Amino acid sequence: MDNSLEKHTCALLIDNEPFSFNVSGSFFKGKPEVLYQSQGNILENTEWESEGFKIISAFSDIEFKLLSNSIKKNILKGIKLAGITVTENDFNIGDYHKYITNQENHLKVINHTKNLRNEDFDLDFEKLALKFSKHTNTKLTPYIKQLQSSHIQIRISRPNSLDINPPHRDGYLDYWKNILNIWIPIAGCNEHSSLPVIEGSHLIPEDQIIRTKAKGAYINGNQYYVPCIIKTTNGPFKMFRPNPKKNEALIFSPFLIHGAAINKNTDVTRIALELRFDKKED
Repeated sequence: MDNSLEKHTCALLIDNEPFSFNVSGSFFKGKPEVLYQSQGNILENTEWESEGFKIISAFSDIEFKLLSNSIKKNILKGIKLAGITVTENDFNIGDYHKYITNQENHLKVINHTKNLRNEDFDLDFEKLALKFSKHTNTKLTPYIKQLQSSHIQIRISRPNSLDINPPHRDGYLDYWKNILNIWIPIAGCNEHSSLPVIEGSHLIPEDQIIRTKAKGAYINGNQYYVPCIIKTTNGPFKMFRPNPKKNEALIFSPFLIHGAAINKNTDVTRIALELRFDKKED
C-alpha cells in the first residue's frame, strides 16, 4: 500500500446507530452530473425507480433449499482450498467463523467464493431471471454481456469483523452500470447484519460524492476493487437495512449507494448471495 495515501475515517449511521472504520486512499469529487440515466434503464418502467431498490418474493422453499445446499458446497470447497478439514455433515454455514479463525484463511476461502458461475449451483438461473423480469418489466439474463459470462458471489461476514465492502456504487465499473443488483439472505441475515443502502442515492450528483477510484481504497491493509464513497458534501451517510427475509431478495440499481454490511451478531456468520442480471437481447 502506498504510504502517501490519505487516511480517513468513514463514519456513518446504520439504522441510527453509529459505525466507523478507517480507509486509506486518494479521494475526490466528480462532475456536476447524475450518472444514473432513466431512459433505457432496467428500472425505467418500475414503480420503485425513485427509491432505487425493492424487496421481492424470490424463491419457493424447494428453490431456496437447492440454493442453500449449493452455497454450502461452495463454501466447503473454499475451506478445503484453504487447507482446513471439515466434516460436511457436521458443518453449519452460520458457524463458518468457528472454522476460519484468521484473515489469511478467510481470504483463501473468498478467493473461491467471489467469482462463481451458474454451473457452480444446482439452480437454473435463467429461469430465475425470468421470475425477476416480472418485477422490472424487462427481460433479464444472468449472462453479463461485457463479461461474456455469468457472475455470482457468496458474501461471507464473520461476527464483529470488517468482512465488508465500503459504501460504494457498482455502476462506477463499466460492466456493472446497466445491470440489476440482487442481494439474497441465506444465513445469519437479520436487522443486525443485512445489507445497508441509502434510499434514492442513485440520483445524487457526482459533485456531491467524495470517493476513490476503482482499486483505490484500503481497509485493514486490504485493497478493494470497488471505489469507496467516504461521504457526501452534506456529511456522513445515513443508511438503513431493508432486511429481506428468507425466500426474499433485495433488488436495486447499481448506482444506489450500498455496503458497510457490518455483522453485529455475536456468534453467527452472515451468508448472503449476490447476483447480477443483465438485459436480455431479443
